[in-house]
Amino acid sequence: MTDPEIRPLQAADEAEWRRLWKAYLAFYETELPEEIYASTFARLMGGGANEYRGLLALVDGKPVGLAHYLFHRSCWHIDNVCYLQDLFADPDVRGVGIGRALIEAVYEKAQAEGSKEVYWMTQEFNATARRLYDRIAEKTPFIVYQQNF
Repeated sequence: MTDPEIRPLQAADEAEWRRLWKAYLAFYETELPEEIYASTFARLMGGGANEYRGLLALVDGKPVGLAHYLFHRSCWHIDNVCYLQDLFADPDVRGVGIGRALIEAVYEKAQAEGSKEVYWMTQEFNATARRLYDRIAEKTPFIVYQQNF
């Protein structure tokens, strides 16, 4: 397999982005209403400083992975930090460097923006992804709490 091309998400990518996004959500046994798909893609295309940004991984011109990330302020740093919210690689290309390439691309974007930190969460059962994360980042002792309304 050739090295993936990593590039910013573009408006023309919406159909392939939706395919990957739906597969990502299916992995987490989640379904979302159409309005969430539409608003998420619009936010990814927004281009504002505080908007989500998206990357696609392509192999031989075919989208095989995605990453969504966001810069935001932090009380612990002067510069913004980067939150990598979503990371997904098609199951048939896992283990060949797609996830690593996407994370490294987010690292590059963060450094270019002056950010000193990229962070993300994953579910405890996601053993395959965690093996990668353990090699390229530091696992923190923080536990996430959430209240839905």
